[in-house]
Amino acid sequence: MARIFRPPRLPDEKLDVGCWGLGLKVQGSEKSLIRGTCPFGPYDLTASTLNSGNMSLIVGWDVGGVHTKAAALEYESGAVPDVRVVARPFEIWRAKDRLPDLLRKVLAELTDRPPQAMALTMTAELSDVFRTKREGVRFVLDSVGAAFPEIPVYVLSLAGEWVPRAEAYGRPLDFAADNWLATALYAADVYRDALVLDVGSTTTDVIPVRDGQVAALGRTDLDRLLHGELVYTGVLRTPLAAIVRSVPLRGRFCPVSSEYFAVTGDVYLVLGRIRPEDYTCPTPDGRPPTAEFARERLARLVCADVEELTPAEVDALAAYVYESQLWQLEAAVRQVRSRLGDRADLPVLPLGAGAFLAEEVARRIGLPLLDLPPAWGPAGGRVAPCVAAAYLLRSAVQLGSIASRRHFPSSGEPNLSSH
Repeated sequence: MARIFRPPRLPDEKLDVGCWGLGLKVQGSEKSLIRGTCPFGPYDLTASTLNSGNMSLIVGWDVGGVHTKAAALEYESGAVPDVRVVARPFEIWRAKDRLPDLLRKVLAELTDRPPQAMALTMTAELSDVFRTKREGVRFVLDSVGAAFPEIPVYVLSLAGEWVPRAEAYGRPLDFAADNWLATALYAADVYRDALVLDVGSTTTDVIPVRDGQVAALGRTDLDRLLHGELVYTGVLRTPLAAIVRSVPLRGRFCPVSSEYFAVTGDVYLVLGRIRPEDYTCPTPDGRPPTAEFARERLARLVCADVEELTPAEVDALAAYVYESQLWQLEAAVRQVRSRLGDRADLPVLPLGAGAFLAEEVARRIGLPLLDLPPAWGPAGGRVAPCVAAAYLLRSAVQLGSIASRRHFPSSGEPNLSSH
């Protein structure tokens, strides 16, 4: 399969930061791309700050319900940054009040000095520890503020604007489940034309990018589910009954149990597609993430155990689930491509812990693959939203001004945080 690498333009060029609802263009220096002013510290987030070399460290965050991820972009000299990433399992519903401590620990792993600014995205608000998404977004904003009271934090809205944390608190639904947009805007700027296929531990994003614009139809999780741009299937945490209703076994199709016996992480351990250390969520039975125990968990999918099924039979179950999950992803990709007309043959940008699934879907459909920029390193693609968020915030400050161009109908965009 052909692979394409399109190197990003250097940060000192006048970039077009893609768009999601907004076309961001350099017009002058009289307006800031970032809305509002930062109340959290003596930082002047302007292009002159960047050009003077003071803006040498930005940290991007992706605060999820089961993983918290961060990326540090440090510009020592020249235009190519040093990229460091950290991802830590953290099930927010188990101990949500520990989130500020976790954030501080993650930052300490990334760097020993405070960043000039932080770029925040999130999906944790959907956790059922919160009664509403509004409550969840505000909790994340409060936690970040408690962890880093002296560092300016900007949050990416679903309209593609960077908003100070304090302002975001007043309209929280504009920032719910925004991590996919950071990745999409980065792809729009760097690749211009791409189909972002980000297979995470729990969900998959399918995001078309054409002519440097994000061509997605949905913004909220609900809308994105309806448009096939969000698929609730992932490489680690998905219960297998959400993928298959029955499996071939001993010449028949055997219905599967809907109990929480095994997850996709067990499938890919058995098939050798992930390592035990990649299995970063709790196992269903609490036993270690090894191929031996994974086979035991998989056997229970058909209400059996490893004394009833042979290793070959268990491996065949795993292979069937793998093929079925590929079909789920391929169906979503075909759904999204079906509305793109003669522009449907977009190259695929495979991302996430399950990037190997994205690559296989592209191969089966016959689409070329895009490579990530080398500066991202081998781990950057696994935590794309936080890396992209850091890049975007820095680029936004560099541009220093915008002109808005609506991507939505002339009736305007709804305020998702209406009172």
